[in-house]
This record gives sequence, C-alpha cells and structure tokens, in this order.
Amino acid sequence: MQLSRRELFGLGLKGVASMGAVIAAPSIVLAESRRPVITSGVMSGDMLTDRAMLWSRVDRPARMLLEIADNPEFHGARRLEGPNALPAGGLTAKQDVTGLDGDALHYRVRFAALGDPRAVSEPVEGRLRLPPTTSRDVRFVWSGDVAGQGWGIDESRGGMTIFETMRAQRPDFFIHSGDTVYADGPLPETVTLPDGGTWRNRLTPAKSKVAETLDEFRGQHAYNLLDDNVRRFYGEVPMLAQWDDHETLNNWYPGETLEDDRYRVRNVSLLAARARQAFLEYTPIRQRPESPQRIYRRFAYGPGLEVFMLDMRSFRDANSRNRQAAPQPAPFLGDTQVDWLLDSLKRSTATWKVIAADMPIGLVVRDGDNFEAVANDQAGRPLGREREIARLLRGIRDADVRNVVWLTADVHYTAAHHYAPERASFTDFAPFWEFVSGPLHAGTFGPGDLDATFGPRVVYQKAPPQGRSNLPPSEGYQFFGRVDLDGDSERLTVTLMDVAGRALHEQVLDPQTA
Repeated sequence: MQLSRRELFGLGLKGVASMGAVIAAPSIVLAESRRPVITSGVMSGDMLTDRAMLWSRVDRPARMLLEIADNPEFHGARRLEGPNALPAGGLTAKQDVTGLDGDALHYRVRFAALGDPRAVSEPVEGRLRLPPTTSRDVRFVWSGDVAGQGWGIDESRGGMTIFETMRAQRPDFFIHSGDTVYADGPLPETVTLPDGGTWRNRLTPAKSKVAETLDEFRGQHAYNLLDDNVRRFYGEVPMLAQWDDHETLNNWYPGETLEDDRYRVRNVSLLAARARQAFLEYTPIRQRPESPQRIYRRFAYGPGLEVFMLDMRSFRDANSRNRQAAPQPAPFLGDTQVDWLLDSLKRSTATWKVIAADMPIGLVVRDGDNFEAVANDQAGRPLGREREIARLLRGIRDADVRNVVWLTADVHYTAAHHYAPERASFTDFAPFWEFVSGPLHAGTFGPGDLDATFGPRVVYQKAPPQGRSNLPPSEGYQFFGRVDLDGDSERLTVTLMDVAGRALHEQVLDPQTA
C-alpha cells in the first residue's frame, strides 16, 4: 500500500536534509512518482549498550539510508547505508547498527530507489534509548494480542489507542508478548456492538482471509502498521518481540495437519515456516548467522535488570491431555532452551531476572479436550509439560537464582499471581511472581482457572463481567503492564494498567540479597 504525501506529513515527517549530493533537493529535480515511499514507519529493537536493530519498509526496491545522532537536529549525524529492501524480503530492511554511544539516540531513515539513486524518499525519524552501563531508573511496558477476534482498526474510534496510552508512559522499551498479529482471523467490515453501535474495520486484502501464502502473512503485519498510534509508538519505543500461536494459527504445534475448510494449505509446519519468515521480516529481531531462525534470546538492561525472551511455540509436542509421566517426553520449551535458560540465569549478574513468556504457567488454557499451555487442570505431581517447568523451577532454586519475575499475556485479561511451595503439589522451588496483561487490541475473555501444581494464588485480576466474552476494545477492557526499576534501591514496581492509563493494581517487590 502507498500512502499519500499528506498522510506522510501526518506522520510528523520533516523536510529532506542532504545526505551527500545523491539526495540534494530531490523534490525539485524529481517527479514524486519516482521517489520511494516509506509505508510502515520505523522501528528499533534488540538493544545492547552499543548497538540496536533499526527497521523500516518501503513501497519499491530501494537502498536503506540511515542517519544517527545524539540530538534531534541531527547535528554531526553519523551516516551509513543499510541493506536493500527487495521483494524477496517483503520490501522490509533492517540494519544492526553497531558502535553506538550515549543514552538517547535519534535516527532518520530514507530509501534511495535502486537504479535511480537520486530518487530518495521523504525521511521518517525515530528515537531510542540504549541500555545503561550504570545504575539508573528504568521503565518498560509489556502486553500482547493485537487485532484479534474481529477487532481491527476502527479509525472513527481513534484506532488502536492503547499504543498511545503506552507511549505516554515514556517507557525505555516494550516487550511484545506474542500474538503480534492474528493471521487466522479475517476481519469483517462491520460488527454490531452490544450497545447497538457499529464497529467499522479498516480492511485490506490480507485481512479478508486466513493467511496461507508468505505475502498473506506479510500483509497481517503490514495491516497493524497502518495505525497511526502503532507507528508513532514504535518510532519512539524500542521493541523486544516474541511470537505465539496466532502469528500462524490458533493453538498450532509442529507437525500438525490442519482440519479447517478455510485453508487450502493443511501442512501447519509449512504455514508456520512462512509465518516465521514474515514475523522475522517485520520485527527488529537480531538474527544470528549461526541460528537465523532462533527467537529465544536475552538482553541485559543495566546492572539491575536482564530480560529472557522465551519461545514457547517452536519446540512443543502436539497438544494432548498433557498427563504424560516419565520417561515419556512432553516438550514445551525443549531441552536445549531449558538448558540455555538455566545457564543464562545462573550467569546473570543482574539484580532482577525477568522471564518474558508467551504463555502463563499456572492458568489452564484449553484446546478442545486437550491443553494448549503448561497446566493440565490436575493437581498433584507434575505431568506432561509441567515436568519441564518443574525441572526449570527446581534448577532456579538449586542454583540460588534470586529475584525472578515472569511476565506474560495470551489469555486476554490481566492478573497478578503469586506462586509458593507451601500451596503447591510440587514443592521444590522458591516463591515467585507471574504477571499477566493483555489484550492490547483484541477481544477480552476470562478469567481462567488456576492449576494447583505449582501453588499459584490470584492476588489481583480484572476480566469481563460474568457471562460476557469477546468484549470489544471500545468497552475499555484492554490492558498492559508497566514495570519500574528504581536505580537507587533496586526496588521493582509492577503496575497493571488499562487503555485509559489507569493503574489497576500495583505490586512493589524488594530485591532479595544473599
């Protein structure tokens, strides 16, 4: 999709500054039709103390051009060329920019048309904050679930306004906990609301059917970036992204054969491979040459905080009754990822270790008569996928890894859960917190049931009134979480918030020391 010049200026773009003679005064010497157009804003993510990923997308084959500075006027800016944006990559481009220095950085993206290098796009600007090397206050937000259950972009209602609410919190970064798109959820043109009003979805061809081809999966991600709130948020807040099921289809697992008449492609592993490629193209994830498809990874954010991003989708077995006993395998994270996580937690020197999980531990998430997440709705010794989590929790306790907090989304309501061995069937672990928040812009459900195996207790939850489900975003049951680390005391405060920016529940956590 190509945006008009007026729409581009509506994104807050500034006039074109020179980047050498190649882009001098392009509006004078070139027809507008020859110039590339940035269609989806800019993004940053996967930040380290001296590097970050920068992302954008353009409407035709073009070379990415970057400027980076420590000031919004771009005085003394560093200029570099990024990769080509080509149809083979969905016309997206991302650059791992190294050698960065300082705290707050500003960046500007342009594209030069291939074969016509004087034809250069209008610029789009972004900013990001790098992780600190010394103690300071840190704030971040997290949530998941975007454009699901029939609720897309209704421009008459302001679009996806929760992204503007999160932007107003001025976070250092954002953890997207998965279901970044709903590739299996075509949008209707209109939905009649319970109050008699009408929800009017902005539509695109990709959102009019389930995604099967690579281009259709790409179109799912491009759709969300049509929203002004989303583009503005990503232009200012770096993202750590993870995926869950709806980037492909509901409750999928590797090796599944689909029985759904909406699909011509029934091989779910093939669909997932296409979905993964689109996800990696449209998010600022750093892809390592030795494992370019890997999604689980870790990020230190100063001496007080480290984030461990999990992949709870790629290595699981088939959804089942989830009650396998040893030695029958029942992978969820998979041995390699569990080993990586335990080793990384042991090596971490951060005060707080935040595990970003795309699914909850103790909430019962059903898939028909089977189970989609960890819990199997049966108290007692760990069985099925619970055995893997038991090994992880025992390993954390035995290594005396302290101050571990779990953050998740997925279940479309918000809650604070405390886990303790004195309430549990399995007792070989140290107490910990799990915080749930979502959806960002999708139907609201819940609350769910808790499985007693690991001793969870509901400290707070907010979900739809009894008897109601799939509440639209217009009813206000959209949620995100905010986390504040005090740089002096290293106290961590987790606040569950709603779309209006109201603080619903606050949990203050003091660090445990040896």
